[in-house]
Amino acid sequence: MQILSLENALALILKKDQRYHPDAFVFLREVFNSKTKEHRKNQKTRAMTHLSARQCVEKFRDRALKEFGPMTIHVLHYWGIRSSSDIGAMIFLFIDVGILGKTEGDTLDSFSHLLDFKEAFVLPFEAPTLNSKLLSVR
Repeated sequence: MQILSLENALALILKKDQRYHPDAFVFLREVFNSKTKEHRKNQKTRAMTHLSARQCVEKFRDRALKEFGPMTIHVLHYWGIRSSSDIGAMIFLFIDVGILGKTEGDTLDSFSHLLDFKEAFVLPFEAPTLNSKLLSVR
């Protein structure tokens, strides 16, 4: 199997599926690169690393919040990402072109409902509401 550059892999992916902005794939690849390096450092091994769907989504969330802050939900929507299923779909597009691998137990369904986007990307930046009892005058 020929190893593709990210640029060539993106060209193949976007020829087949244009649901997601190219920048979304670049960002996802950066998430995987940092997660793999972190895991290898913790394991003190150079062996291949497999991440669960939950680990992938959590790392994606953490990196997105760190990089985009309160604009995260807007960036993700611009890229076409509206749920954890979209993150899974992008991962499987990477798998299809050989950028990532998978085990027999890995499925697209394993990414469903792992992350509530409003809870993850909107609520942390909303101003707290005051309890109405505090505002009442006696």
